[in-house]
Amino acid sequence: MLAPPEIVEEREKLAATGATFEPPVEIRDLPELPLRPSWQDMLCRAFLANGDLESSYFNWKGALIQVNQAAAWPNSRVALSYSYMFSRENMKAWDRMTISAGFDPSMNLQLPIKVEAAGRVAFEAAREAGERFRVAKFDLQRRVLNAYLDLALAAERARIERDNVNLLKQLAASAAARAQAGGPMQDLLKVETDSELAKNNLRNLEAEVRSARSVLNGLLARDPTAPLEVVGLPPPRSVIRDDSRLIAIAVDRNPELAALARQVAGRENAVEQALLAYLPDISPTFSINGSISQTVGAMVMLPTTLPQIQASIDNAEAMVRSAQAVIRQTGNDRAASFVAALYFMRNAERQTNFFHRRLTPLVEQLLVSSREAYAAGTVAFADLIDSKRTYINIRRLVAEARIERERRLAEMEALAGVDIETLGRPALIATIEPPPLPQYKP
Repeated sequence: MLAPPEIVEEREKLAATGATFEPPVEIRDLPELPLRPSWQDMLCRAFLANGDLESSYFNWKGALIQVNQAAAWPNSRVALSYSYMFSRENMKAWDRMTISAGFDPSMNLQLPIKVEAAGRVAFEAAREAGERFRVAKFDLQRRVLNAYLDLALAAERARIERDNVNLLKQLAASAAARAQAGGPMQDLLKVETDSELAKNNLRNLEAEVRSARSVLNGLLARDPTAPLEVVGLPPPRSVIRDDSRLIAIAVDRNPELAALARQVAGRENAVEQALLAYLPDISPTFSINGSISQTVGAMVMLPTTLPQIQASIDNAEAMVRSAQAVIRQTGNDRAASFVAALYFMRNAERQTNFFHRRLTPLVEQLLVSSREAYAAGTVAFADLIDSKRTYINIRRLVAEARIERERRLAEMEALAGVDIETLGRPALIATIEPPPLPQYKP
């Protein structure tokens, strides 16, 4: 076996990961999720149960096994032959026998240096498959987190709309009392119309919750209708304040770029392998003819297909240039995507703080003031309805800004190939859990 010595370390990595995926899924110990699981619980189950990630693991394992095939030497089978000579001469039976040993003439015995080169090409392909596994892991993490955030946002929107329906019921009761006392019927009709529209919107949002739940259950290898609830919006995850440090590590550990780097290395080794085709192959033979003679020989396979060899070299060099161009452009694209996601995340943090610290208190005061003024008869009912709509819209915007921040964070993790929490301690977090949004009580 002429495999590269680094294969030992790669096998250790595979073995450490294989403890999760080697047992068949039917007997694999998958964690049961509580009714209200955290996102960490969901990721833990997804990593154990998701078929796409498991497929990436076995692709990695298969590629590593292929190194043994490519680096095996001798690479040709041993061929044995036997013949017996019939003759009228007075000869011993042993002297009439000829026994020969050599290598399979249909498969050249390659020089060890050629087999080593083939092993290096296969090994880089295996390392690329290992990085592809990391790509699949972070992509699955991003998809699970996004599905979880979709469910959390849909549930929060439904809660907000449910509060809106309850608020409209109370406004309808107030408008009905004023209408019975001789007030305008238009106010009652308007609030009843808004109430029916809000009920319809609530049903639509509840359907979105069920849809988001089924998508998340699918990623977790669960029944689409399995119960799964999210209580409130997830708390903001910790992120270091230093954006320059985040940008510095933006693509240093990107698994996709690491996989492309392995691809470049493999293609560079393929160029070396193609150049070695100019060396002849030698297949030794040995034969014994009883006690009469013993013969040692060799068959030399000369590289006469020079145009084919040169074409292989040119093709390998072209593939190297292609891979180098891909990794250069991919690096630029991923770095730009990371920085863009970072800007979006910081803007979502700014919006959340702005809504909580400045806008929400103003809108709450507006709603209370409008209700009191309407009760005193100093403002029109339409003004009260507009104040209520503004309050509901602000609550939606707060929820969307918080979810947007977490989405961008998940995107940054997938691009960087690292869990953001590992880059800093809670003392360095950029945002803190905002205070709960005060609920308006009529």
